Amino acid sequence: RVVIVGGGWGGLAAAHALRQQAPQIEVALVERSPRFFSCPLSNRWLAGLIDGRLLEHDYRRAADAYGYRFVQTEVTAIDRDTSRVATRDGVIDYDWLVLATGIRYDYRTWFGDESGPAEEAERRYGCAFRASEIAALKTRLDAFSGGDLVMNVPKLPYRCPPAPYERACAIAALMKAKKLKGKLILIDPNPMMQAFNRVFSGQYRDQITYLPQAGIRSVDPFAKKIVTDFDEIRFDDAILMPPQQAGELAWQAGLIGTDERGTPTGWAAQEPLTLQARADERIFLVGDMIDRASQLFGHYPKTGHMAAAQGRIAAQQIAARAAGREADHP
Repeated sequence: RVVIVGGGWGGLAAAHALRQQAPQIEVALVERSPRFFSCPLSNRWLAGLIDGRLLEHDYRRAADAYGYRFVQTEVTAIDRDTSRVATRDGVIDYDWLVLATGIRYDYRTWFGDESGPAEEAERRYGCAFRASEIAALKTRLDAFSGGDLVMNVPKLPYRCPPAPYERACAIAALMKAKKLKGKLILIDPNPMMQAFNRVFSGQYRDQITYLPQAGIRSVDPFAKKIVTDFDEIRFDDAILMPPQQAGELAWQAGLIGTDERGTPTGWAAQEPLTLQARADERIFLVGDMIDRASQLFGHYPKTGHMAAAQGRIAAQQIAARAAGREADHP
């Protein structure tokens, strides 16, 4: 039995590929939401450019179509010693486990161990890097009537490198179409994205103020204030994007990598060719949760199409092992 935790692009691709390549294996996909919602293309939906029905699909219908089991529940823990996944509704045993559990936000960079500012930032100024949060952001943007809207880009690596810049364009298009007074102030600690900067300074020069290579020193969600390396910025509304890490289950299961000093990297450590967890060969790691592929190359891009490719690689590895043979390396 293969248990797949997480119904994003990586988990779905792994389930589909396993049914094709190893029909003798029982496959269970565990996901707490009843419906899939796509983060890719969601910026176009936020701007009202596409119908949301394109992005939303029923998990059970997909499972019935491709012949795997869909279990709608929340996973609470992974017990590697007994090869069991604990859920809100019981325990599921596995022979192989595919983790595709995505990211969590790391507000400690801004607020340390204070929970109050982190909760306020997420509640009022959520960044919607997770599918479950995108509808709430659309409601906020639809109600936005003008003023200074601040959005920051997380420090790399983070989920989908072009996503914040695409979102900035989508919001600017919305502001332009509604003739709203105000600015989108985009704070970016990373090197300037030249291609997007040309769009910002050309098509949206009246809507976007782009501040590249500007690190954030402090955030005050109560006073509506951000201090960067260069400026103090006040805002009327904000989309606050904190640094990101691997999701909670990777930490609970002891799968997080460390650097040369033994400090946690924040991401789940994998073998770069097989995608097996370095801490447990029965576990495969796919999608945005994984650590760097090499010291030279860095991280695989944290994107939907990359996660889908990795899901298929994990399936290929498991199918080969179940058949008692070595798998090819794509």
